[in-house]
Amino acid sequence: MNSIKLTPNVIYPLISVRDELWGVSVSSIGHQKIAPNESYPPDNHPTSYFFDFDNGRILNEYQLLYITDGKGIFVVDNFNKSHIITEGKMFLLMPGVWHSYKPNIDTGWTEYWIGFKGDIIERIVKEGFFLNRTPVFNIGFNEGIIDLFYKGIEISHKERAGFQQELSGILMHILGLMYSRDKTSDYKEGDLINKIDKAKVIMHEDIYNKITAEDVARNIGISYSGFRRAFKKFTGTSPSKYMCELKLNEAKLLLSKSSMSIKEISCCLNFENPNYFHIFFKKRTGQTPKEYKYLSFAN
Repeated sequence: MNSIKLTPNVIYPLISVRDELWGVSVSSIGHQKIAPNESYPPDNHPTSYFFDFDNGRILNEYQLLYITDGKGIFVVDNFNKSHIITEGKMFLLMPGVWHSYKPNIDTGWTEYWIGFKGDIIERIVKEGFFLNRTPVFNIGFNEGIIDLFYKGIEISHKERAGFQQELSGILMHILGLMYSRDKTSDYKEGDLINKIDKAKVIMHEDIYNKITAEDVARNIGISYSGFRRAFKKFTGTSPSKYMCELKLNEAKLLLSKSSMSIKEISCCLNFENPNYFHIFFKKRTGQTPKEYKYLSFAN
């Protein structure tokens, strides 16, 4: 029996009886962008998870959702109120508790989520870390959390021995970061750092789109010159170089994990042409894309 893979970024991993003994197991993990006016939930939702906003649903597991773009509404029964969800917020769904949520039709949203259960989680909740408070966490934009979601999706696709235990570690890291960021939200270093964090998230999510550093600056609402200075101050590199590093890492992943041709990878990552991709890749890695791909599959 294999995990259910609906799209490359939506997975419902298999949980064995042995995995349940670990104390934490991950039942779903995914990432998707809901466009304005798009139906929600999307049609690819499994029947057991599908719901409509008016009727809502009750789950037998926990789910944590992170919204990085757009806005929407979240309603939960035990607090008997609606929460406006904006970018940079997480919300936690409890098992056995009625809830409903959806993005605004005019904005859509980008969501990351992870579903989980287990005795360790029950103990954490029982100790009061997530009970008796609003289920919405204001964490802002956090590149590390985004990276953890992508890593979890990658691990779920491989399904190697012990992958559920790897996923449990990623889940606990996400929960820890969420809790810490929310507890210290009143002491953040200012709006500018949050904008830089948002910029890094945008660069990650739009890596396959033709987006420039100038586009990112406009998206976060500051001038390009100010953005460039601030980005270098807080990250140690320029926005353009940072985007190049993201492309390089994604190219390595595609070369080593996918069946795409070098020309297809060059095109989907928006390099000027395959020859430029060849020069760029060899300059940064010391290997041509072809050599890197061959050695990856050979190993």
